[in-house]
Amino acid sequence: MNRPARILSAMLAGAALVAAALVSPPAANANPGPDGPTARARVAADKLMTSYEPNKAWFPSSWWNSAVALQTIGDYMQRTGDRRYLSQLDNTFEKDKGVFPAGYLSGDPLLGNFTSRAIDDSEWWGLTWIQAYDLTKNRKYLDMAVKIAEYVEGYWDPSSCGGGVWWNGERTYKNAVTNGLWIRLTAELHNRMPHDKRWLGRAQEGWNWFTASGMINSAGLVNDGLKDDCTSNGDTVWSYNQGLAIGAGLELWRATHDAKILPTVRRLADAAIAPGGLVTDGALTEHCDAPGGTCDDNGKQFKGIFMRYWMDLADTTHDRRYTDFVAQQAATVWDNDRDASDRLGERWSGAEPNVFDWRTQASALSALIAAVPTVPPTRSLSATTDPALPVVMPATGNATHVKVQVNVEATGAAPLQVVVRPTAPSGWTVTPARTTITLRPHGNAVPVHSSVQLDVTIPAGTADGLHSVTATATSGPLSFGTRSDILIAHTADFDTGTAAETPWLYDADGSQSNGVQNRFADGHSYFVYRFPFPADTTTAAATLTIDNEFVVQVSGDGQTWTTVATETNPYHDGENKAARTFDLSPYLGADKAGYVRVSDSFPDDGWGGRVYHVTATYN
Repeated sequence: MNRPARILSAMLAGAALVAAALVSPPAANANPGPDGPTARARVAADKLMTSYEPNKAWFPSSWWNSAVALQTIGDYMQRTGDRRYLSQLDNTFEKDKGVFPAGYLSGDPLLGNFTSRAIDDSEWWGLTWIQAYDLTKNRKYLDMAVKIAEYVEGYWDPSSCGGGVWWNGERTYKNAVTNGLWIRLTAELHNRMPHDKRWLGRAQEGWNWFTASGMINSAGLVNDGLKDDCTSNGDTVWSYNQGLAIGAGLELWRATHDAKILPTVRRLADAAIAPGGLVTDGALTEHCDAPGGTCDDNGKQFKGIFMRYWMDLADTTHDRRYTDFVAQQAATVWDNDRDASDRLGERWSGAEPNVFDWRTQASALSALIAAVPTVPPTRSLSATTDPALPVVMPATGNATHVKVQVNVEATGAAPLQVVVRPTAPSGWTVTPARTTITLRPHGNAVPVHSSVQLDVTIPAGTADGLHSVTATATSGPLSFGTRSDILIAHTADFDTGTAAETPWLYDADGSQSNGVQNRFADGHSYFVYRFPFPADTTTAAATLTIDNEFVVQVSGDGQTWTTVATETNPYHDGENKAARTFDLSPYLGADKAGYVRVSDSFPDDGWGGRVYHVTATYN
């Protein structure tokens, strides 16, 4: 990551020479060829930002995770030169800097200036606003980071365990994440504030305390925190703790060029990728990614934090082992952990069951960002499809037509002639077979775009299952492939929170899924399923296994809704769970599509409708 360099004083010159031996020459710039890293990152970043909610100016419904997601978008913009999402950063800054009650944006009351009793949450926001300052040079962002650091400084306590920042306002726990964040935050402030001594002193004090605390174990891995007797609790080695320790050391090294810091950073990094570390079969793997495990909403984002600081490590040292690891993780995510709609999942290896939401998107995006060269290519080309996951419930004996749009984006300094070529399964027809479009980009800040409309003919008798229609956009050495996975189905029968749910999920809005058989909509969020019944359908019904405080509405066009069920009791524990069937026949649209929408009957208490399983039938 490009960070402002600090001019070294003469007394540090000798230390700098020693440290230089630990830093290799930079690698050559990457080839911007097929599916280039900038284009991949752009596609994934655009997908992430579809989950940004502008009214409350966050990603529903997680406070600290929103800070990290916005910082990730900041990393993307800083790395690629894209500047389309600066307004969202500022929107969050202006709307969310005030005082808010518990439950509005966080489970804790927000005290103003992005602070709360959760000290680590406050620090995440501090780093986000430094990132915004780096992008814009607007002093208000740096000033906010200073206010946050001043708040956190009050929780540094040498009377317990000789120092360290408390994790919470109740002062019950000292841990790795809070102190790794503290070192990085204070060192970043110092590196952006000429003549600063205060924050440098805090960063050095924090690093000295942390490295002596015992949280770094004998294998070089970071355990979660300290017990009451100030010894390591030996608790889970989470990737974000390892990454933050690496990032904290790197930023402090930039501030001081202390020759003793980089060897510690390298020990932390080498331990992470060594046998017994954080890698399984070549993929960065969280403890909760193990077979049979499930990462909660916090754990979903940990690997991305690790990769943010690993990117910094690779940029700083240019060590081939570290840059190769970046390339390996980016390729793993892109090849194994991505669906046709460019969603990125929790398990980077692609192992099932996988979970997809904006947190997993932000996390895996960091791996793609890390692969973008520090000097990005002057040109890039990307493509996506819409719809990417359409469903066809075909009428008996008839061919079916599906419209698919290929969206093409480019950056650069000169016009690009782009050829779009689709391919389809044997026996299918796609027209047009070839289209040429001209894109006229004007730099990297705002990609230009165009689209091609495809008509896909699906022959009668096509077997149920997923069938891919692919499209390749090519301009000279630039090439990018995309696909639409068309699901042919005569029935709908799926668990929520699985890949089988995705093609039917017409509008996820702000709903959430915490794993298999779990999709819910709290507050004013909702989710919609669409069932495109065959043209000769006469009757249809949907059965939802559902509980808690639900409202169920149905529609024939996805616009005009009729309420068919409302839970009037404030259930919070699922005691009203039941399979409920809704007749869709009176509500089917002219195209025989039926829509089912689930929302929250008590939007102020956070226990909205939760769906486990869905089936749809027709005659």
